[in-house]
Amino acid sequence: MPKYKSIFISDVHLGSKGCKAGLLKEFLKENSSENLFLVGDIIDGWRLKRKFFWLQSHTDVVRKILKIAKDGTRVVYVVGNHDDAFRDLLSYDVHFGNIELVNQCRYNAVNGKRYMIIHGDLFDAALATKLSWLYHLGDFFYDVLLSVNHLLNKLRNRFNLPYWSLSAFMKSKTKEAVAYMSDFETLITDYCKKYNTHGVICGHIHKAAIKEIHGIEYMNDGDWVESCTALVEHHDGTWEIVDYLHNYQGNVIEKF
Repeated sequence: MPKYKSIFISDVHLGSKGCKAGLLKEFLKENSSENLFLVGDIIDGWRLKRKFFWLQSHTDVVRKILKIAKDGTRVVYVVGNHDDAFRDLLSYDVHFGNIELVNQCRYNAVNGKRYMIIHGDLFDAALATKLSWLYHLGDFFYDVLLSVNHLLNKLRNRFNLPYWSLSAFMKSKTKEAVAYMSDFETLITDYCKKYNTHGVICGHIHKAAIKEIHGIEYMNDGDWVESCTALVEHHDGTWEIVDYLHNYQGNVIEKF
């Protein structure tokens, strides 16, 4: 029997320097499931358009996901904003090597509840108001921050210090970022309530969480840039956030 009933991951950002593709490959090798949901921003089309960047480890992750689908795991790819080019294909019922491509979907969990699975970018105020240029500007500075973070952790690695996310630290200490995440959680749970679902499973804001908001279960699987987390559903119906970054014993610094 697979280790989990379902695994949910998002915000991998293959094609970006911040991507922890090597860690994700190890996670997928060690953890099997009946269902694998890729909840958006798996490939970072935005950064690839600006400047092409692709490591062997990124290819390895794609190959691993394709193999998982070929071996019988149901794999569903939910489109996000960084891979929004795929949305043009949604009307054609496209499959990539047994991988389903959707904008959002519903999931009937072991616990008897029905969940909406959606990336979450539709609730981003900048994108919703068509000010996508503002979002791209912020994304550019975030990319710079990740580059600084990479250099910082190479130095920490020399002194055998654990990996530390500068970007995650700054977001947790910035009032505007904290307020944004709170607003995002409220908007997305209110949306799910209108569609009579018990909860929502999403990504987008790179902050893993399992909690209840206004009677709706809110579950965010986090990311594979800052925290390397996944949301998993056990066969007994319980849910858990797996913090793979802090449990991994090897080197988490990608070489480029």
